[in-house]
Amino acid sequence: MSIEKLTVFDFRNLSSEPIALSENINFIIGDNGSGKSSLLESIFYLGHGKSFRTSQVENLVRHNKLKFVVSAKDYKGLQLGVAKDFETGLTEIKIAGEKHRQLSQLAKNVAVQVITPESFKLFFGGPKQRRRFIDLGLFHVKQSFSDSWKEFSRILKQRNACLRNKADSEMLSYWTKIFCESSVSVAKLRDEYIKELSQELTPWLVLLLPNLAENISISYMQGWNSKKSLSDILKQNIQRELKSGFSLYGAQKFDVKFLTGNVVIDNQLSRGQQKLFLLALTFAQAKLIEKVKRVKPILLIDDVGAELDINSRTLLNRAINKLDCQVIITAIDQVAVEPLVPSDNNYKMFHVKHGLISAIGK
Repeated sequence: MSIEKLTVFDFRNLSSEPIALSENINFIIGDNGSGKSSLLESIFYLGHGKSFRTSQVENLVRHNKLKFVVSAKDYKGLQLGVAKDFETGLTEIKIAGEKHRQLSQLAKNVAVQVITPESFKLFFGGPKQRRRFIDLGLFHVKQSFSDSWKEFSRILKQRNACLRNKADSEMLSYWTKIFCESSVSVAKLRDEYIKELSQELTPWLVLLLPNLAENISISYMQGWNSKKSLSDILKQNIQRELKSGFSLYGAQKFDVKFLTGNVVIDNQLSRGQQKLFLLALTFAQAKLIEKVKRVKPILLIDDVGAELDINSRTLLNRAINKLDCQVIITAIDQVAVEPLVPSDNNYKMFHVKHGLISAIGK
């Protein structure tokens, strides 16, 4: 999906007339606190049903307002939107005029990727952030993953309840058996996806980090020692699990490491190089989504000037030209985006001030 027209009411400090976006690349210029990041956040919410900045949905509505609305029409005429009413607590979702109950329905039509200055949490924030990134790609690329993960989560919850409540051995044995089977199934899907992601990553690294590309790799840890069966590991650690009250091994404990040689990237690369790697990784994931899904990804890049010098932004421009997706980039001033402006003028530029969005003429 590429958004042709975006309408936002009372999301954060935004309240604007519909804005017409370019199918190619869009630049959002504004001071800190003006609302430019909130615009990206609104698009992300439309694709994920949640924010990339806060877990508290009540923080997303404008002060003294009780409802926010985000809606979009794509270039094929599909209209979709979400409204959150804080007075009734209801969330209204509409896709092509039909009401839906689950926010996950939005993600089937909108595939949104985002890179922000906080994206460094992918390196420093622990495995939770890396798991979230990988599973986001899996949701779009591997059609069976969503159902497999829902089933695994249900089984994990039941097994944890058995451990926590010291259930009888027969019941624990039952849930452990199907937990192992489900873990292996989910781990296999992740392994397949990470291999595909690693392969797709290479050309983007060549574009963005040409001097380091051949040394960078992704290492996948499935959540238990791959040289042993999960069943044997659980038997050996049953007393530890009963004491802790939850499953210590399994597909829920997976992680990935991003390496240069045998060293994790955050110990080797500068902040600017790390951001270029994040961009390459996100571009690779966007490209995989494009290959297997009917929806075209939307790429959001917040504060493009942070950690990227003019040479890095020139490299980024070359990479963006290879993408076949809608790109929306924010910056504090026009100078920061000059190396990214297409020579064919196939772009749009907007200014945000106090939550009001206006087009800037070329």
